[in-house]
Amino acid sequence: MQPRLTRRVRESRLARMIVRLAEGRRGSAAVEFAMVALPFLALIMGILEISMIYLVSTTLENATADAARQIRTGQLQTAGGATSAGFVTTICGELTWLGSNCSNNLHVDVRTFASFSNITQASPIKNGVIDTTALQFTPGTAGQIVLVRAFYQWTLFTPLLDGIAAQMNGGSTLLTATAAFKNEPYSNTGT
Repeated sequence: MQPRLTRRVRESRLARMIVRLAEGRRGSAAVEFAMVALPFLALIMGILEISMIYLVSTTLENATADAARQIRTGQLQTAGGATSAGFVTTICGELTWLGSNCSNNLHVDVRTFASFSNITQASPIKNGVIDTTALQFTPGTAGQIVLVRAFYQWTLFTPLLDGIAAQMNGGSTLLTATAAFKNEPYSNTGT
């Protein structure tokens, strides 16, 4: 049978153990790294995510501007059969590096207005998803004012970054590119 330790002995053993632990240096680098690693990796992942968002956003802006030029010059209207799906394909043609999901994640809204001061931009998001019934495709005719908006649904891979942009269901965010212009005085004959 082991003798019972008195309270004073137990307290002194505990005190010695705490002192030994406080004075010990073995493994301190590992403990310090473990404390810093998670915030550091989160910071690196956040930087990469924001970089990708800027890259996709810039590419989407350029692709939308190029596709909108076809509307502005009348090339799309005079070619006949201008559709929203065809316009999405035109934009996705410049976003090939995003993969084959571009046409599923890209939605366009093309509207005509009487003047630039009448342009309104309602949000296409309802209950965390894009409301495709609210989107239009009206490229207009010569001399009309047109607003072209492209919406790309980008899936975030870094947690806690979903608050930096328009929030959608499924951990994704909405990237938007916009072009507003007055159609050039083109001829409807296609020449």
